[in-house]
Amino acid sequence: MKNPKALLRASVIGTSLVALCCFTPILVILLGSVGLAALTGYLDYVLLPALAFFIGLALYALWHKKQYDACGNTSEDSRSFPDE
Repeated sequence: MKNPKALLRASVIGTSLVALCCFTPILVILLGSVGLAALTGYLDYVLLPALAFFIGLALYALWHKKQYDACGNTSEDSRSFPDE
């Protein structure tokens, strides 16, 4: 991946969205208002694995960004050519 910041940004947004849905009754209210309240019993089967996935993705993105920055890769370095 050329830009680890995009992966980090996506993982943080996904983690915060899933955490918001896990710890607040947003989805319960939304599903109840559209007549799908019977699905609220299955939210834990979807939201908890999704939360674990996005936390893992965020940790991977942080590790990848750390290695990317340690190598000295920046967009300016890749465009410049050494003097011959």
